[in-house]
Amino acid sequence: MGGVSSILVTGATGQIGSELTLALRRRYGGENVVAAIHSRPPSEQIQRTGPVVKVDLSSEEDLTRVLTEGDIRQVYHLAAVLSGIGERDPQLAWRTNMGSLLNVLEAARKLDLEKVFWPSSIGVFGPTTPRERTPQDTVMLPTSMYGVSKVAGELLCNYYFTKYGVDVRSVRYPGIISSETLPGGGTTDYAVEIFYEALTKGRYTCFLREDARLPMMYMPDCLDCAMHLMEAPMAKVKRRDAYNVTAMSFAPAELVQELRRYVPELKVDYVPDQRQAIADSWPMSLDDSEARKDWGWSPKFDLPTMVKDMVDRLRPRLRK
Repeated sequence: MGGVSSILVTGATGQIGSELTLALRRRYGGENVVAAIHSRPPSEQIQRTGPVVKVDLSSEEDLTRVLTEGDIRQVYHLAAVLSGIGERDPQLAWRTNMGSLLNVLEAARKLDLEKVFWPSSIGVFGPTTPRERTPQDTVMLPTSMYGVSKVAGELLCNYYFTKYGVDVRSVRYPGIISSETLPGGGTTDYAVEIFYEALTKGRYTCFLREDARLPMMYMPDCLDCAMHLMEAPMAKVKRRDAYNVTAMSFAPAELVQELRRYVPELKVDYVPDQRQAIADSWPMSLDDSEARKDWGWSPKFDLPTMVKDMVDRLRPRLRK
């Protein structure tokens, strides 16, 4: 085992969790990374490469059982209801997002776990927040239940570190773009959906306006960001609410322009739905200088390199 602590990944069947589980197994060994699932079945690859457990995160007792039986020392807590779905059922979003986080932090306190990673989001910001180069410390008055739960989660993480010494680490993720997993109900999902529709149909109907600029990150950078922060020496992690992190910012029209280099015939209609109001309340770009200074955050992908990599990966897979 080489002294590697056992790791539990909650939300291991979600957009980030499914890929982070595999990335952690490649880095630390499959037997050291436990995928925690609830209702959605795991992929064949997750089942094949390491242990899988079923856990009810609404039950502190069930979570404690899994942590104890697996001799878990670190948790990447990714289970959450995202922004789009959260607005359709705000009470579910609060219960899921806050209840599970509180149970993870309580278990970390009682079992003296080494570290906890929990992702916050640009959803913490609202319409009164400065939208260009949004500062690390600024107004956080979100208009979605997802955002409300993330603000509360940041405060809870900081509280558990300050009061109990729980080593919890967090970043405010922007929109995440993945070539491996389909989106799960978020406001930035168009930036994934458009690749599938462009490569299979040559047409896409976008649920945001063409000028709705938002900060984004490609999945390889998203995974590196989480692991890099968790591996950073404790003295370098100076914030226990959440760090701003970003890689690029673009509007749907800019993504379309870049994608047309590979799919020249692509036609796009813009039919904004209820997610447009959420996007209008979020930053257009982020200032992530504190993460870069404190623990060396540095993304590898910008818009052109992300689009090329997405097309290179998806085109062979989607060919009929």
